[in-house]
Amino acid sequence: MATRSLWRAKLALSATALFGGAAAATITTSEDPAMTMKLYSTVPVRLLRDSITAAAIAFDYEYSLWGLPEGSSERLKAKHEVHLRSARKLQELCFKNGGIYIKLGQHIGQLEYLVPEEYVRTMRESMLNKCPVSSYEQVCEVIERELGDKPDKIFSEFDPVPIASASLAQVHVARTHNGQKVAVKVQHAHMTDTAAADCATVDVIVNTLHRVFPSFDYRWLIVEMRESLPKELDFLNEAKNSEKCLHNFLKLSPRIAAYVYAPKVHWNLSTSKLLTMEFIDGAQVNDVKTIKKLGIRPDEVARLVSETFAEMMFKHGFVHCDPHAANLIVRPLPSSRKSILGKRKPQLVLLDHGLYKELDDETRTNYAALWKGLIFSDADAIKKNSAKLGAGEDLYALFAGILTMRPWNRVIDTSIDHLVIQGNDGDRSELQMYASQYFPQITELLRRLPRVILLMLKTNDCLRSVSNALLQEPSLETFMIVGRISSEAIIEAKLQKRSFLSWLTAWLDEIQLEARLFIMRVALWLLRLRKLSWQLALK
Repeated sequence: MATRSLWRAKLALSATALFGGAAAATITTSEDPAMTMKLYSTVPVRLLRDSITAAAIAFDYEYSLWGLPEGSSERLKAKHEVHLRSARKLQELCFKNGGIYIKLGQHIGQLEYLVPEEYVRTMRESMLNKCPVSSYEQVCEVIERELGDKPDKIFSEFDPVPIASASLAQVHVARTHNGQKVAVKVQHAHMTDTAAADCATVDVIVNTLHRVFPSFDYRWLIVEMRESLPKELDFLNEAKNSEKCLHNFLKLSPRIAAYVYAPKVHWNLSTSKLLTMEFIDGAQVNDVKTIKKLGIRPDEVARLVSETFAEMMFKHGFVHCDPHAANLIVRPLPSSRKSILGKRKPQLVLLDHGLYKELDDETRTNYAALWKGLIFSDADAIKKNSAKLGAGEDLYALFAGILTMRPWNRVIDTSIDHLVIQGNDGDRSELQMYASQYFPQITELLRRLPRVILLMLKTNDCLRSVSNALLQEPSLETFMIVGRISSEAIIEAKLQKRSFLSWLTAWLDEIQLEARLFIMRVALWLLRLRKLSWQLALK
């Protein structure tokens, strides 16, 4: 029966591939019709490639796990091996198709709550640093079309070898005629048309999978891609986002504004497909060795990252939604001096401002209230604000689990470090079991939540990955930061209502917040003293 259903799935997938190619070719227009026709002629090929990969993965799971008892060591070993093989097949597919498939692979690399560890590790190791590279001839073609001349005429120097390549563009180092060193972000040739073709391909695959497996409902992903991709492909929109981001910090978060930076844009050398920015030298945020060489403490960087994005989510309502390690650079704060111990204060440089989401005031406040409830183990606040954000009254515990990567009994545990993940094998196994056991409910939750909240989930996943890279051990401080800033956002929202009752409750909330933070600081110092005593005892 299982084998027959498997082949019915493959047949349906292949049939959809044959029908999908012709339909997909009608969904877009282009300034270059000949190239568009060429690109869309590849849609059936990509669909066939996708279908073959999907069928091969499905067959591998069916065949490799056939007859092995659930929970047995043999099945666990076989499942690990088939996860690894399947992840590599998916990785190969992403690289072959390129474009938005790379972005999908990057996203899979952050979904620790939904996919097996083998997929997460495989995608995370490859998708950020091994993206396809356009040839220098293609780069010259884009620059000449956008700026009217070849790179060696527009710039006094232009390195033909890119220093970085991503799914949609690559970056070259250049120097302007007045001597300024710049980074030139060049969109991959014909990416607008390729992205539209990829959207059509992924649309067919996701819809077909939903018809064959009704519990697999990720159609919201297509809607989100269609909305966000045109914005990400418009580099002038990206430039405006970077300036708005810095303006928000100056206006709404002046206390840390100097510690957050985005490269200045050279507007006269920028278009929708080419972005020229100030060149920033620094260390990638997960490069702990280089960060230490710069005289910066990694734990200070982790705190700054947490504070930066908490301010965006809970106070600004304008959030950078792609904060993976390649988009975050750390350098010494230009105005800072070395401390007595030779250390420098960090400055966080935000790159790739193409994907931002705006939270309206109600959503922003509800999201802040939810995180405040999570940090301070307030079950009623978690239930109420999860429902307000769309999780319903039945999936609040699952929503809390996805946000914190902790099971419900730990979420509502009143101990100070209840959300701290130890990072050991037991914790990882628990999370994977949780994801496997509640996969249908997770799918339903993702379908229910507003798309802006889904992007917040992705942002949280990226930030968790960055924090894990920076800190060698679990940290309570990042949760203290989130608790403080989410609470401050709620207090500020109450003060804006300008009523005596609102002011009174805001004042009481502020007193309660200070008391809670004081208790957490004391607990943090006690934990540090206990750790120090253990280390001394071992010596």
